[in-house]
Amino acid sequence: MSLPEVHLASGTCAEATRLAPVAAAIRAQGLLNPVLVASGTDVSRAHISMGMASDLTLPTPADQATAIRHYDQLWAERTPAAVLVRGDNLAAALAAYWRRIPVLHLDAGRRSGTPEADHMDADRRLLAQVATVHLAAAPLAAMNLLDESVVAGDILLTGGTAVDAARMLTARLRAAGTPRPNRVLLVGVDDAYDRPVREAMLDLAVRFPDLDVIGARTSTHERARLVAAADLVLADDFDLAEEALAAGVPVLVPGEGRELSEALHLGSARLVEPNAETLVRELGQLLDSRLRRDSMRALGTPYGDGLAAGRIAQATAALLGQGQFPDPMPARKQTEEPTWMS
Repeated sequence: MSLPEVHLASGTCAEATRLAPVAAAIRAQGLLNPVLVASGTDVSRAHISMGMASDLTLPTPADQATAIRHYDQLWAERTPAAVLVRGDNLAAALAAYWRRIPVLHLDAGRRSGTPEADHMDADRRLLAQVATVHLAAAPLAAMNLLDESVVAGDILLTGGTAVDAARMLTARLRAAGTPRPNRVLLVGVDDAYDRPVREAMLDLAVRFPDLDVIGARTSTHERARLVAAADLVLADDFDLAEEALAAGVPVLVPGEGRELSEALHLGSARLVEPNAETLVRELGQLLDSRLRRDSMRALGTPYGDGLAAGRIAQATAALLGQGQFPDPMPARKQTEEPTWMS
């Protein structure tokens, strides 16, 4: 007798990276059959970078309406017992909801924290209305859902799977014997900061001849590998910052960093004024001193403890009548920090 299928739908490379550990945990559990669904070849390559292969690859959608149609056509012919989505994949969630398929939402409850809800917040709030189980990465995300009148019993604090993904990738890099590159600064910031960042990078290149500055926004499926190799990350993008913190890499955040309030409060991420002089000073101090970087790295990440994939696999099985829901992620410091080859 075949096991019930659970489809893990990824619309972006970041989603594919976070869902890969969950697929591995579900497979190891042996109660359900995980099916990795990729929207486009780039997303499929992200699965490969994690040592897995997409079971189904849909065409790259031109817009959200097209993405919904692709998922709907798939699930009309091959209907899963449940669908897992992560982050902002509203298209997959809506298509599943209309097909009466239970939806589990990873990283549920994340909000920008701005007074005016942006379009991403609007999508996330709508996704919260169609999700069956809300899997929150941090207590603040769970509180956001409660404030929006989501039923408390439908919310589970599992942690995010960025730490799980970082450990999977670290194991692959070590097994491959990949050499450690030069000093690496990974940069992924909004276009509004482009000029001061460029000026700062020119100054830092003179000061640190061995420094490799890599633009994270230009990479796709290789970003997880780049994060694992980085000494320091400059980012205002939540996904990139979360991946860096999970890999034990300190993060400087230009601007307000509203979505990263937990990491800023913890101290593993720090705000920096987005002007060239300040960027050169702050980045230079951290690049110059491993002690400074290690002091930030030792604080860990508030977005997961490396056990989230197992909790999510257990929650998925419980939703489908296989066992009990897991205990929530405990409020304790991460004890094992994934590093690349120290």
